[in-house]
Amino acid sequence: MKNSLILFCCSLLFIACVDNSSIPVDVKTAPDNSYYKEQYRNQLHFSPEANWMNDPNGMVFYEGEYHLFYQYYPDSTVWGPMHWGHAVSPDMVSWEHLPIALYPDSLGLIFSGSAVYDAENTSGFGEKGKGPLIAIFTHHDMAGEKAQTKTFQYQSIAYSNDKGRTWTKYADNPVVSNPGIKDFRDPKVIWHAESEKWIMVFAAYDKVRIYNSPNLKDWTYQSEFGIPGDKRLWECPDLFPMKVEGTDLTKWVLITSIQKEGPNGGTATSYFVGGFDGKEFKGDFKNQKWLDYGKDNYALVTWANVPKEDGRILALGWMSNWQYAQIVPSKKWRSAMTLARSLTLHKEKNNDFKIRSMPVKELAKIEGKSHTVDAKVYNETTEIYSSAAQTLFKINLSFKKPASNTIGIRLSNDASEYVDIEFDGVANRFAINREKSGKVDFSADFPGIHFGEVDYEQETVDMLLYVDHASVELFADQGQCVMTEICFPTKPFSKIELLVKKGSAELISGSITELKGIW
Repeated sequence: MKNSLILFCCSLLFIACVDNSSIPVDVKTAPDNSYYKEQYRNQLHFSPEANWMNDPNGMVFYEGEYHLFYQYYPDSTVWGPMHWGHAVSPDMVSWEHLPIALYPDSLGLIFSGSAVYDAENTSGFGEKGKGPLIAIFTHHDMAGEKAQTKTFQYQSIAYSNDKGRTWTKYADNPVVSNPGIKDFRDPKVIWHAESEKWIMVFAAYDKVRIYNSPNLKDWTYQSEFGIPGDKRLWECPDLFPMKVEGTDLTKWVLITSIQKEGPNGGTATSYFVGGFDGKEFKGDFKNQKWLDYGKDNYALVTWANVPKEDGRILALGWMSNWQYAQIVPSKKWRSAMTLARSLTLHKEKNNDFKIRSMPVKELAKIEGKSHTVDAKVYNETTEIYSSAAQTLFKINLSFKKPASNTIGIRLSNDASEYVDIEFDGVANRFAINREKSGKVDFSADFPGIHFGEVDYEQETVDMLLYVDHASVELFADQGQCVMTEICFPTKPFSKIELLVKKGSAELISGSITELKGIW
């Protein structure tokens, strides 16, 4: 989702665009041996077969399937009239594409939202003694926007009784009318057992609003939360409880994606930790934290209805940035999702609470041969792996924390393109440098060195990296600092070097694991 002016401009762009990359692609005409083999096509991540994708939507687990709906424009590779695309997975790793779930209608385009399993059939839409799946989404009326009204976005619902394969929109939509707020969207719904009500949190320009309902159809305003004086556009909120690791304490987390001024510029995903009583979220608005310091993790939200015996908080984000998402050099499709992640909440030494994020354990299914990296002191940059045939990696390295120098990893190819992932012992921060990563000249906002700040003290520096054909994801120090970055090397990276700058690097342990593509 974007702010209204940009949405309007984009709607004109998809009509008038003359760039070949925006011409609709019929995926059925592609020969079988080209399927998901295009230049820049990620092999470990979800992406649409063709055309435009952005925010993950409607993420719900139901009867053995993780559902992923997503903002989709099936007629071009730039943003246009939004639909809900749809895919399912048994494990958040391999995906099956399904037909488009929700199409635009007389009430408007289908913007971001969520889905729940109405187990007790509070909505009355269930059949044969079973509750339905309910999708909750924003209708966006383009005519209302063009007329410069402030009421062109409102919340609606649809229901499914066949495992999400077909959907019926509620006849009395919208279920939440717009009170006069121009940016009024992205509903996330959860069941709050203590109050026996459904809770809806959604973005209302520079804050979130909270409503509740007994039946998913009749909603009542309860409260709002924001940062006084903040004029950034908030999007795609999420609200859920988290148990603090190693304790019996439970806190509530409010995720909100921010449209500008992320930690490295542009869009990014943040969160607040506090409490929730069924009506009001209470948190320190001055203590906004970032879930990911990279440039390319936005609109991250969690899966609903994860089984209690699993117990994890599972999440996924859109792997791009609105600064350049519509002009990246992929041609047939645009955008991918991040790897699925498991979130945990930890109490720090300063009594603050922070989320750690790690890739889901199910990714072990695509692991192949593993290579051990010699544990020793390295006095210079050293090649530790090279293979023209293998270009998908999981890299796991543990260093003794350097006191006064920089250590890290360089990923490169034979076209002299590279990405550096480093830890600076003096500045006490991680960095990803993609200035020479391949195709970078499509946007002034794309190349650069991006930093991940850390404020913890420990004796080791751990780097867990997932390397795909057009992305690098860093999960440092058990997920305490996470950085997601896309890149566009003209050839996939095939060489890995251990970087040493101004001194030496003591490697405690290391491995490089070859990965198998999911497509």
